[in-house]
Amino acid sequence: MRGQNIACIGELLIDFVCTDIGLGLKHGARFLKKAGGAPANVAAAINRSGGQARLAAKVGHDPFGDFLLHTLESEGIEHTGVTRCFTPTTLAFVGLQDDGERDFTFCRGADGELGWQDIPSGFLDDVGIVHFGAATGLLDGELYATYQRLLHEAKQRGLLVSFDPNYRDGLWGQNPQEFIARCTPWFQQADIVKVSEEELHFITGAKTNTEGCQTLHEAGVSYVTVTCGQRGTWVSHQSGLQQLIPSLPVDAIDSTGAGDAFIGALLAQISQSGCRLDDQLQFLHAVRWANVCGALTCTKFGAIDAIPVWQDVEKYLKE
Repeated sequence: MRGQNIACIGELLIDFVCTDIGLGLKHGARFLKKAGGAPANVAAAINRSGGQARLAAKVGHDPFGDFLLHTLESEGIEHTGVTRCFTPTTLAFVGLQDDGERDFTFCRGADGELGWQDIPSGFLDDVGIVHFGAATGLLDGELYATYQRLLHEAKQRGLLVSFDPNYRDGLWGQNPQEFIARCTPWFQQADIVKVSEEELHFITGAKTNTEGCQTLHEAGVSYVTVTCGQRGTWVSHQSGLQQLIPSLPVDAIDSTGAGDAFIGALLAQISQSGCRLDDQLQFLHAVRWANVCGALTCTKFGAIDAIPVWQDVEKYLKE
């Protein structure tokens, strides 16, 4: 019997978000400090969507680590799996260029030192879904080895696996093919994969969403959700389902964390329905709900701070 908790693992970091829209990191000068890291963003979205998340991560013994732990506590995220070390907390700088694309620069620190010995013995107890966000998790080091072992443990227990590649050119630009190769075991084991449209085409080499999704289905993925910006989310199931679920039109100012908010909200909806994936209508409803969550996240700066609570999402769905 699967539990309803959702376990997330990976980077917990500080996002310094450039508020000089359109200038990018090269010319931007003003920044806001925000709690971030893709798995942490997902955990926050799960809780704000009515679910219960737990997080395994590592931060430094520094003021940034203090701030991040306080953020997790205020969000109600179970964080017994978050440990500390004397390596500084990881920092990410995020800018928005004049073409609307984001650029990232990482100052990697403590997140990469999360080892298997840091994972609490009961981390997967009462868990139904395990989510992996791969932004830094597939880089060489302790965290990568821990990711691999946790994936094995999750499948041994029969838990649902969710995977988001979170490709970052600033981390993998010198060796993108190695990134794709390291994603392969997760595509082979994942029940749900969330990718952006650009990531799907980059990873699979396909020219259409249908072809790209088919490639992932052949690898082993049951559901593929492809976030397509303002157009919405392309949903594909291995049975042949292909459908675009429209998004909510908003005045977007910062898309940081929108994809994380989407997948966190989706997983919360799935968990609350009993972790069943055989009801496609129920899954499509969950995607509609998650679309609204992701869209509303774009209306504020930052990631965790911008994620809406479930009451706000429900309000838009009823209008």
